[in-house]
Amino acid sequence: MISPSKNELLVAAIQMVSSTRLDDNLATAARLVGEAAKSGAKVIALPEYFCLMGAKDTDKVSIRESLGKGPIQEALQEIAQQNQIYLVGGTLPLVSPNPKKVLNTILVFNPSGDVIARYDKIHLFGYHAKNEHFEESETIEPGTQISQFSIEIDGIEWRFGLSICYDARFPELYRQQKAVDCQIIPAAFTHTTGQAHWEILLRARSIENQCYVLASAQGGMHENQRRTWGQTMLIDPWGKITQELSEGSGWISGTLSKEKINKVRSKLPALQHRKL
Repeated sequence: MISPSKNELLVAAIQMVSSTRLDDNLATAARLVGEAAKSGAKVIALPEYFCLMGAKDTDKVSIRESLGKGPIQEALQEIAQQNQIYLVGGTLPLVSPNPKKVLNTILVFNPSGDVIARYDKIHLFGYHAKNEHFEESETIEPGTQISQFSIEIDGIEWRFGLSICYDARFPELYRQQKAVDCQIIPAAFTHTTGQAHWEILLRARSIENQCYVLASAQGGMHENQRRTWGQTMLIDPWGKITQELSEGSGWISGTLSKEKINKVRSKLPALQHRKL
C-alpha cells in the first residue's frame, strides 16, 4: 500500500470491457475497485456504462433505476462502504421524464455509502459514418447542470469536477466550473474517435484548467461487437500522462499533489489571466 504525504491523495481509475450481463459487470467492478482500494486509493472512479453494454441501445432503459433505490445503486453503496472509499460510480441509467429514455448519471458515494454528488450527462454523443452509427439522444435525456464535489481527508480539502465522455469536447463546460484539483471523466469512447482524439482532448482539458484529469474508460471488444478505445489515464496539471492502461480490464492509480497544482498555477498563472 502506498502512503502519500499530507498534501497528496492517491486516486484510481477502473477500466472495464463491460458485458450484456448486469450481475457479471457489478461483480467485476467490485473486484477491481477492491484491488485498487488495497493499494491505498481513497477516490476511485468506474467507467461510463460500467454496469451494462447492452446488445442494443435500448437495453439500458430496461434496467433504469429511481434515485436512491435499485440493485446498481445498492451495489455501489456496498462497494464504497466495504472499501471505505469515495466511489465515483461510472454512469448508471436513472429514470427520466421520458419513459423511453434514461438519464446517464454519475453518482458519487462516500465511505458511509451516502450519495454526495450527482451529474447527469449534458452532451450526448452522435456519430454517423458508413459503418458506424451512434445517437445517444435516442435513449438518453440530457442533463442541464454542472457538478462538483469536495471531500476532506486528513484536514486537506480536495475539489473534483465531474463530466462524462463526449463532454470532453466542450471546454466551456469546464470553464463554468470553479477551479478544481482534479476533473474525473468516466467514458466509453469508440475506438474510431478515441484513436483520433481521446488523449488530445484530455490533455487539453488538463492544460487549460491546470488540474489533474482522471479518466476511467471502457477498453476493448464487447459482446455487442462495439469496440471501445480504452487508455484509462491520470494526467497531471502540466498535461503529462503519469499513469495509463491501454486496453482490457484493470486499473491504474496515481497521486494528486497540491504542491504540483500550486507550482503550475504560480509559474504560469493562466487562470488569473483570463479576460473573457
